[in-house]
Amino acid sequence: MKLIKTTLLAAVASVAMSGAALAQEGVFDFSYNVGVATDYVFRGVSQTDENGQLFAGVDTTLWGIGYAGAWISNVDFGGSTDGELDLYAGVKPKVGPVQLDIGVIYYGYLNQSSGADEDYTEFKIAGSVPAGPATVGAAFYYSDDFFGGTGEATYFEVNGSVPVAEKVTLSGAIGQQNVVGPFDYTTWNLGAGYAINDTVGLDLRYHDTDEDSFGEIYEGRVVLGLKVVF
Repeated sequence: MKLIKTTLLAAVASVAMSGAALAQEGVFDFSYNVGVATDYVFRGVSQTDENGQLFAGVDTTLWGIGYAGAWISNVDFGGSTDGELDLYAGVKPKVGPVQLDIGVIYYGYLNQSSGADEDYTEFKIAGSVPAGPATVGAAFYYSDDFFGGTGEATYFEVNGSVPVAEKVTLSGAIGQQNVVGPFDYTTWNLGAGYAINDTVGLDLRYHDTDEDSFGEIYEGRVVLGLKVVF
């Protein structure tokens, strides 16, 4: 579950800080990222019990169309689990004006208690198109056995971003998480990314959900994150 993960979380709603950006040169191109945030929010829900986040990742691209990567962060679910390690891969073909992203993500959790069954895999298909100076997109995720062994789950999101100044981009998203059982909710976020330079960026974002019965980690919050890419 990812702030800067699919970070600087700066481009659309994946601006929550993480993900693979495709390079345009070389057979294999590597990039690395590290960052901090005041909270780790994934689909509107705090993954660190409303505490701070440290994360790092590595991404590689193949001929500018394929990608793979790994990303690690601290988490706090109130039990023994204290880390998240994600592995992901996919392709980003372009069809006319539509930039597609088709991939798979494995979410692994470190030091989880016996029988917690927190690890899971999602399949993803996403697309985005330019709309004047803005970019609009949508994404769909599917898991046949979601976090905690809760069963089938889907997540659908629409998102957009627009530059408003030379170094400032506004972006936001609204999504619907559906899980077998009484775990469905809607989430949204809106914020701004600021590129300090070519490698360092800030993201200030408001996250919220329509759920008030699952606990404080589902409630609205403002998150500030910093990410360095090299």
